[in-house]
Amino acid sequence: MEFAVESGLKTMESGEGIRRNQALICAPLMADTVDQMVDLMHKAKSKGADIVEIRLDHLKIFNPCSDIEKMIKVCPLPTLFTYRPLWEGGQYAGDEKSRFEALRLAMELGADHIDIELKAAHEFNDFLHGNKPGKCKVIISSHNYDNTPPVKDLGNLITRIQAAGADIIKFATTALDITDVARVFQITVHSQVPIIAMVMGERGLMSRILCPKFGGYLTFGTLEAGQVSAPGQPTIEELVNLYNFRLLEPDTKVFGIIGNPVSHSKSPKLYNEAFKSVGFNGVYLHLLVDDVPKFFRTYSSLDFAGFSVTIPHKEAALACCDEVDPVAKSIGAVNCVVRRPDGKLFGCNTDYVGAISSIEDGLRGSQNGSTGTGSPLAGKLFVVIGAGGAGKALAYGAKEKGARVAIANRTYDRARELADVVGGQALSLAELDNFRPEKGMILANTTSIGMHPKVNDTPVSKEALANYMLVFDAVYTPKITRLLREAAESGAQIVTGVDMFIGQAYEQYERFTGLPAPKVQFKKIMEN
Repeated sequence: MEFAVESGLKTMESGEGIRRNQALICAPLMADTVDQMVDLMHKAKSKGADIVEIRLDHLKIFNPCSDIEKMIKVCPLPTLFTYRPLWEGGQYAGDEKSRFEALRLAMELGADHIDIELKAAHEFNDFLHGNKPGKCKVIISSHNYDNTPPVKDLGNLITRIQAAGADIIKFATTALDITDVARVFQITVHSQVPIIAMVMGERGLMSRILCPKFGGYLTFGTLEAGQVSAPGQPTIEELVNLYNFRLLEPDTKVFGIIGNPVSHSKSPKLYNEAFKSVGFNGVYLHLLVDDVPKFFRTYSSLDFAGFSVTIPHKEAALACCDEVDPVAKSIGAVNCVVRRPDGKLFGCNTDYVGAISSIEDGLRGSQNGSTGTGSPLAGKLFVVIGAGGAGKALAYGAKEKGARVAIANRTYDRARELADVVGGQALSLAELDNFRPEKGMILANTTSIGMHPKVNDTPVSKEALANYMLVFDAVYTPKITRLLREAAESGAQIVTGVDMFIGQAYEQYERFTGLPAPKVQFKKIMEN
């Protein structure tokens, strides 16, 4: 299914000035006692929630008459009362009449919203006899914990929820694949009625963050990580400070990191902070992708503007691009995909750019570095340890800058293979200690030797390091590996894997935004 919806809603300004949309952040509150519930209300307000969902089904001791009145009276935020039964994923196991009674009481005592399930809505309407207090908005909800149905079925569901008398429509489905979210966006953006539409699970995270872009009424944000009322909910803190939820609007461009796994990535922090500081209208997300071609086919609109690509999708992403940078083509992998104004996908590899530019900066910073206009790598002997993807990228990058390349690898045959392609010499890792054809060489480790937890490992002896003017290590946990420590002690300039990570992000940022990369800011964010 193609998803080429471009949301055409007007930007909504609020009096706060820092808020570009009217979408609400709702904190689900789950506690055993009313006093604990009240504490959570104040916590939700201090964290920046707009509204709280009071989950009555979680209360262990509950006296509807006095407790509901107390909670409405002391709550510092607008309220939504939910009394979710077991059969819809909640905790309430009692009879329907008592449940309806509590919800009616909430409506009469001044609740702003109540939530009733579609399966019980007609029965609840009969119970009310048409006496619905004017102030309270009724959310009619449906939860699918198995999958996300086709668009036609979702459309029929919306019609049924509306027909049941909903002031606000709510439905939640489950993402089996990240492309499921596109169907929900399609429904949300065309809804004539206020709508809350969520896709549960990690693959559905995008639905929760992009709610303001597609015109959703609210999204759920938890008080603490892990304390969720449904799978995949982010925290309020993440929504507001990591994803800049308040600044999202219909024409916000979407960027993200495609990988599996991907939740550990620090890229969203890097890009979103930079976007916010320069006022760039974009958001950068974690995108847990299983099927790369399907992802690009589904999110084909210009709104989905650029992607970083990480393990294991770099080769698959290359095959999806309409045009690929020649170096990336030679390397056989892309880590950056940009959607051009004509909708075509352009792929490039900034992994090598990140490493090579940080090595060049290191050379320019050392007194022996050339100060000419060309690359300080030109004419230098550049020794790459490792013949995998990263080794390949660095070998190509160094060669492109005019360096002479040597490849050292545990298995000589792999080294030979790569050396033949880039026109360099090959040696086994065992031979590297005695490889000293000249002084002032460059060494780049692209293997995982020395990575946490094996921090005492190093690919080359300290004695051999005296022949190198600069040593680079792609490993960045720890930041200073044994290799780098010993290189510095031997008098070499050192460049860390963190510099490579930041370096590869510079070019991606510039390709995504058309703006110069905020280099100082990127460094500061990574230090924190």
